[in-house]
Amino acid sequence: MSKTHFGFESVDERDKARKVRGVFDSVAPRYDLMNDLMSMGMHRAWKAYTLMVANPQPGGRVLDLAGGTGDLARAFAKRVGATGTVVHTDINEAMLKTGRDRLLDSGLVLPTVVCDAEKLPFADDSFDFVTVGFGLRNMTHKDRALAEMNRVLRPGAKLLVLEFSRVAQPLAKAYEWYSFQVLPRLGRLVAGDEDSYRYLAESIRMHPAQEELKALMKGVGFGHVDYHNLTGGVVALHVGIKC
Repeated sequence: MSKTHFGFESVDERDKARKVRGVFDSVAPRYDLMNDLMSMGMHRAWKAYTLMVANPQPGGRVLDLAGGTGDLARAFAKRVGATGTVVHTDINEAMLKTGRDRLLDSGLVLPTVVCDAEKLPFADDSFDFVTVGFGLRNMTHKDRALAEMNRVLRPGAKLLVLEFSRVAQPLAKAYEWYSFQVLPRLGRLVAGDEDSYRYLAESIRMHPAQEELKALMKGVGFGHVDYHNLTGGVVALHVGIKC
């Protein structure tokens, strides 16, 4: 059995999805509160920027992968309107249920699908946009997942990957202290789960840096790939255009 990483731990590939599922089963009830606290509300600005870059039009078809509690799905649904479609998906049922309930509370009924990004149950050339917000780093085979995202996009359509990345060097020391000293304690106090937020910090360090992810996206067939560093590189938005 091949090995992969789960944070800093080396695990069998078949075990990673189960371990990631356990993390998100644990954090789902407090996920949105923790997002606000640990990013000091900045995650809302990062998602708004993603929507601005995408610039979806009424009638657009959007696939939101690792959609979790539904922030991006809700934002895109408002832009594509009643003539458009936003499919809200996640591999984790607990997160998806939380997101579905939030969407219903805001008056949105969207197609909601439990699915694995590495084996998407959608036809070729189906979507105008694929979005994945803070989920790619948890996928076992990122190349397979990105190839699937490319497959389901129509030619000329956009993939938007919003993910934690490598911070600018002047911020590195402070960011390291915050990630490994503050974040796990915050997780323990607010979500009752220190280990899951330590995994979060570790998974960010194991995720490909900006240029590496750009090369990975081009390697699976995206014709043009660019990225936008946000908040000093704490987060990067990668945008890929299907040939």
